[in-house]
Amino acid sequence: MKFPVKLACILLFTAICSLIVFPSFGQKSPGKDYPIQPVSFTKVKLNDHFWAPRLELNQRVTIPIALDQCYKTGRVENFKIAGKLTKGKFQSEYPFDDSDLYKIIEGASYSLQTNPNKQLESRIDTVISYIILAQEPDGYLYTNRTIDSLHMHPWVGKKRWEKDPVLSHELYNLGHLYEAAYAHFLATGKRTLLDVALKSANLVDHAFGPGKLSYYPGHQVIEMGLVKLYRITGEERYLKLAKFFLDCRKGGEEYNQAHKPVVEQDKIVGHAVRATYMYAGMADVSAMTGDYSYKNAIDKIWNDLLETKMYVTGGIGSAGTNEGFSDPYLLPNHTAYCETCASISDVMWNYRMFLLEGDSKYFDVLERTLYNSLLSGISLTADRFFYPNPLESHGEHSRKAWFGCACCPSNICRFIPSVPGYVYARKGDSLYVNLFVNNEATVELNGRKIAIDQATDYPWNGKITMKINPDQPGKFSLLVRIPGWAQNQAFPTDLYKFKSADKAKTIIHINGKNSTFKKENGYAVISRDWKKGDQLVLDLPMPVRELVANPLIKDDAGKMALQRGPLVYCTESADNKETGTLGLSLNRDNKYTTAWMPDLLNGVTVIRTNGSSTKQTANQGKTKDISITAIPYYSWANRGAGEMNVWMNVQKN
Repeated sequence: MKFPVKLACILLFTAICSLIVFPSFGQKSPGKDYPIQPVSFTKVKLNDHFWAPRLELNQRVTIPIALDQCYKTGRVENFKIAGKLTKGKFQSEYPFDDSDLYKIIEGASYSLQTNPNKQLESRIDTVISYIILAQEPDGYLYTNRTIDSLHMHPWVGKKRWEKDPVLSHELYNLGHLYEAAYAHFLATGKRTLLDVALKSANLVDHAFGPGKLSYYPGHQVIEMGLVKLYRITGEERYLKLAKFFLDCRKGGEEYNQAHKPVVEQDKIVGHAVRATYMYAGMADVSAMTGDYSYKNAIDKIWNDLLETKMYVTGGIGSAGTNEGFSDPYLLPNHTAYCETCASISDVMWNYRMFLLEGDSKYFDVLERTLYNSLLSGISLTADRFFYPNPLESHGEHSRKAWFGCACCPSNICRFIPSVPGYVYARKGDSLYVNLFVNNEATVELNGRKIAIDQATDYPWNGKITMKINPDQPGKFSLLVRIPGWAQNQAFPTDLYKFKSADKAKTIIHINGKNSTFKKENGYAVISRDWKKGDQLVLDLPMPVRELVANPLIKDDAGKMALQRGPLVYCTESADNKETGTLGLSLNRDNKYTTAWMPDLLNGVTVIRTNGSSTKQTANQGKTKDISITAIPYYSWANRGAGEMNVWMNVQKN
């Protein structure tokens, strides 16, 4: 087969770009921004036994699998056909399938920035070359229309964009393109994908705005992508366009949060991923413009979520019919949807809320979601996935190698490499410590470089040792998050509570001496003159805690869940073979023991306790005393399908 000349030129250009870093672009420092600034994940090197292996598996296993699936399912072929490299019809199932490739590129780019891999980089360059060819001359990029504008998917309108408020996903695809282009440029210095994104964004800006088209995005995400293009280029029109896409939402449906202007919304409704992507975009626009009407709205929406509609695992979205929210306190466990994508977007939203307000409650929610509902979405071998993440299974749930609608695996690809960026943040002369993970980091604080090393076996152990090494002695503040669960606060609201208070206290030592500290917004504030070799030890109590739900959650009435540290636990039939899990009952006044099991589920701490099991016989239920073993919820269904339960019955006497 003759090698296409056009593709050869594209590949040559890509190779040349790999040697060039364009100095005219970079992270912009706008006049307005988040009051708290992230510490880039590139400045934080994880070397623990919990997260570091997951980052390595993401690059070695998950991303290659996702790329292979994109070839097998026609997603890559769509770009090749649109770029006239091959001939054929649209190959995949949905018009939003373009976005999966963009998310994989984003994840690969972030992964490459911390763990260079020439083979993976070459694969990404090849895919980008197909994307370049698929883009139409004026910047339009949407393979379903470009391949055959006369025979498109039923969701797609005859005119560009006209059905985007419904289901065409033209703008949704572009949002993920822009996020991928941002990541790829920062990771590699190459302009190949960034130029595609800017050409596209310029077209969208030409088509949409006051006096032009005013279709709102049916599936939000372009708002965040446009803000990232603004950050990297300084072009204010991208920020204004992001704001426009928020402001034009009205006259539509609750399903995609277009039922009334976004600044007037105060309840969380509709599709969970659409909602939380939009709230993250509202936070971005609020921070970058100084318009706090967006922030005021998402404050109210966040409270509604935390007061009435979030699962104890941090999962969101109770209904499969709309992949989203239903009535307050309607949180069924067996049919819980809790889409993996929704957990990811909820983490993104809560992180932005923290950057706006500096309150640890947002990281309490972020951590709960991260360690439970989100991590449940991927297997321990990093090659199988959950789309929904229910809190109860009768044995019908098993992880899948791929899905027709593959948003969750590709979203996992892009999220996992970003985890180091959630550990620290900074503001003025204050350094926030938000997550606890073995790492080495270098942070710039008011012109001073500070090396900080964490040593910990978290989440299995609550002792965290931090070595602080500033390049020069001086006064600054460490703001160390004291998780709500370590302060007898199970949840930021009364949706879930610990059954009883724990008397153990959080302890902080500085250089071996007990240190008193003041608390602000959930953080221990340690302000002092720091010098090289200083050491801070944080000791968080980690007893097993019993959780009870708000009485208005009918599905959890008379039941309890177990939590230790940030981890919610569940019972699984693999550990309770004789009785299964659905008939188990905890003793009313129980004692718990824990044990580290290095050979179980890649190493977990299990909880053991006593209870009873009721099995139905021909005439009546028969109860017997049993021993119960519980495992971290994130690790369920890694030994095949079986019964699983988070909320366990409690003996009545």
